[in-house]
Amino acid sequence: MRIGLTGHQNIPSQALEYVTRGIADVLDRLKDELVGVSSLAAGADQLFASLVLERGGSLQLVIPCRRYEETFPDPEDLTNFRTLLERAVSVETLSFDEPSEEAYLAAGCRVVDLSDVLLAIWDGQPARGKGGTGDIVEYARSRATRVEIVWPKGITR
Repeated sequence: MRIGLTGHQNIPSQALEYVTRGIADVLDRLKDELVGVSSLAAGADQLFASLVLERGGSLQLVIPCRRYEETFPDPEDLTNFRTLLERAVSVETLSFDEPSEEAYLAAGCRVVDLSDVLLAIWDGQPARGKGGTGDIVEYARSRATRVEIVWPKGITR
């Protein structure tokens, strides 16, 4: 089962345990031949990728642009990105040179196109920029891709 991920980069600390448990529950339920499809952004993407690997799954990555590493101001997030990237079975880097909203939108849509199910770590709010989580959920729904949402009630970003 190919499970794509879209999600917020900044998960509030009071939501982290709920989100982690929610991702784990979905992965455990859909774990037959588990392939996680992700762009490895900080936050939800990296958490998802780690949980996929813990369950013996594999990673199929869609990198939005050639200079994507420049989007990680936190050294720990960059280290996690590089570590997870090395463990991927396939990596597709889109043709954009620079990070941009267009690159993020294209990557999110590609994740959906490669997935049987989209897991959204999403507070239900509209995207804060083109290519944000809300946009990717909308795209998945327009393509009739099954969407599973994980987010605790009453928690805002």
